[in-house]
Amino acid sequence: MVHQFKNNGYNMVLDVCSGSVHVVDDLVYDIIEIFQGRAKEEVVSAIASNGREYSFDESSSLSREEQIADAYEAVKSLADSGQLFTEDGYKNLIIDFKKRQTVVKALCLNVSHDCNLACKYCFAGQGEYNGPKEIMSLEVGKKALDFLIENSGNRKNLEVDFFGGEPLMNYKVVKQLVEYGRKREKETGKLFRFTLTTNGVLLNDDVLEFANKELVNVVLSIDGRRTVHDNMRPTRNGKGSYDIILPKYKKFREKRKGQYYVRGTFTHFNTDFCQDVINLIDEGFDEVSMEPVVAPPEEDYAITEEDVPKICEQYDMLAKELLKRYEEGRNVNFFHFMIDLEGGPCVYKRLSGCGSGTEYLAVTPKGDLYPCHQFVGNTDFILGNIFEGIKRTDIVDEFKLCNVYAKDKCRDCFARFYCSGGCAANSYQFHGKLNDAYDIGCKLEQKRIECALMMKAAIADIDAAKGRNNASAGQPEDCDREESCDSGVNCPDPESYTYSMR
Repeated sequence: MVHQFKNNGYNMVLDVCSGSVHVVDDLVYDIIEIFQGRAKEEVVSAIASNGREYSFDESSSLSREEQIADAYEAVKSLADSGQLFTEDGYKNLIIDFKKRQTVVKALCLNVSHDCNLACKYCFAGQGEYNGPKEIMSLEVGKKALDFLIENSGNRKNLEVDFFGGEPLMNYKVVKQLVEYGRKREKETGKLFRFTLTTNGVLLNDDVLEFANKELVNVVLSIDGRRTVHDNMRPTRNGKGSYDIILPKYKKFREKRKGQYYVRGTFTHFNTDFCQDVINLIDEGFDEVSMEPVVAPPEEDYAITEEDVPKICEQYDMLAKELLKRYEEGRNVNFFHFMIDLEGGPCVYKRLSGCGSGTEYLAVTPKGDLYPCHQFVGNTDFILGNIFEGIKRTDIVDEFKLCNVYAKDKCRDCFARFYCSGGCAANSYQFHGKLNDAYDIGCKLEQKRIECALMMKAAIADIDAAKGRNNASAGQPEDCDREESCDSGVNCPDPESYTYSMR
């Protein structure tokens, strides 16, 4: 399968199943479009008579038809070498996914079912997950870390995100759990990578010092411009929170020793969200995420089908803005434009997605286990608890089957190896089943992927013009080959499973 698109003056060609990305001229682009199933003479004749203007080499001794024929041979060479029109050799890997043995690699610890903000779009019911306000005890948190260790198999690196509600409302327990985790590392040989997601209201010097010492990543929630942010993220008394958190975030950014993201959400009310990203960049932030809200259509802030064209235009605008800044020497990392074409992830991860319900679980303050944080509160999805383990293996088996070949909308989509089939929670929210897809989300993801691929080409051109060497390569991210892979998939040639820029 080949996907072709034009963006920002670039003719992009993605060979979906090999991952090869090509930047081509108009002539080659049009040849690829009609290449399959046609003889060389037929393709040359069709291109020569289509009435389109091409940049032929007028100084060449070859006629235009001969130059078209040469371009045809170049396309054929790519196809013969497995870089164009590659057959899908991965779908058979999915056959026994339900039988595969999985281990738990990551937990979302909901240490607080309470929040000091009243965000209008909060999927967690303003932090309470449609239940009582609760705080996780140290005992429950310790048991959760023990559960993760005991169910992680050969996996060495384990991830724990402190989440809520607002996790800093239970900051003392967060610190104690990290201390306990470090103790358990020495006893078991496991390594914990702790992260935290916060609304910023309770950030202070002690939290900053703790984060720099112990937290691999910190996600700081902010929606961009003051008016946009305060409209959707007020305090409990209805006042804006922007002026409370922005100075804290700036100080955090200046003193941070490690990864961070400022993460926003855009809604129907600010489909011009490119301005919100730019606002955050202008405030000095270089690590930015801006997510489309996912909400029931009856909500006035929900993104609609009519919003999609404008949002796609905004992604194009943002990509150009980020390229402009990159050329000027400022590299801003926008989360949704991150694509590693050289180092993974492996095909197993690209087929199976985030691992919710199997490798990634959420834990409530009482110790109940859910497939992920977005299912918390829906008692139909309680898998068990950290004291007795997983009881609903039937639900786990259903999540094992969440993959790109189990979904009709994904099976023939060019984006399937990038988005891995999308979010199971969104599928369930909109369609009542796990193996469907949120249609608006699919369209936006496809656009983001196109922008990201175009940016790879443009950055390569910028680096070449400025004499920079920005090449990167390496082992696929999140690859377990060094610690006995637990994917359940035979991986005889890992390098063939990584994307490459051709």
